[in-house]
Amino acid sequence: MEDGSLLADVGNSRIHLYNGKEVVHLLHDEAIEQFCTQKVYYISVNQHLESRLKTETIWENISDKVHIPGEYDTMGVDRRALCLSHDNGVFVDAGSAITVDVMERGIYKGGFIYPGLKALQKSYTRISPALDTVLDTDISLTELPRTTKGQISYGIIAPIKTLIETLSRGKPLYVTGGDGRTVSGFFANAVYDEMLVFKGMEHALQGSEELEIRN
Repeated sequence: MEDGSLLADVGNSRIHLYNGKEVVHLLHDEAIEQFCTQKVYYISVNQHLESRLKTETIWENISDKVHIPGEYDTMGVDRRALCLSHDNGVFVDAGSAITVDVMERGIYKGGFIYPGLKALQKSYTRISPALDTVLDTDISLTELPRTTKGQISYGIIAPIKTLIETLSRGKPLYVTGGDGRTVSGFFANAVYDEMLVFKGMEHALQGSEELEIRN
């Protein structure tokens, strides 16, 4: 990556930009307006924004450089980048959906997709207004709760925690995403790092540069 350039993860609602030290989260219009003339290497899951980025910025899409052994055809580029950040472990991206992926010795072994915390909360409110409540992220899972708020929180958190704990036994557990800090708190051994996707992007760029030199 060139000096002074940025990395960007273009999502459906925001663009996340990394300058090598910190991540800033901006709305699409804000990011394009502020950084349109700056060199930015980006990945994107937002196809609707691609034409704007091509015409209004000098940014370079590097999605085609981000690959992992064992990936499947429709796997999101953000998940591929996340899995590139480390060779081994369970990788959780907790956003609008919660994606869970497993890497072993640099090879992708599979994973699963679960609704995000906010999506799960909204699903209860669609059932009944009486189930509209705030998630209790500190709830104890050692005993069954006896309040609506507690039972909804238990119903959301317990399956997520159980599934991920089953996969992560004996493996490092890495968590990122908008709700990543909250989800990482469900586990004693989780490492929360909002820069994981960008570390994977840096790895992909470095590999691409080394290939160009060899050729």
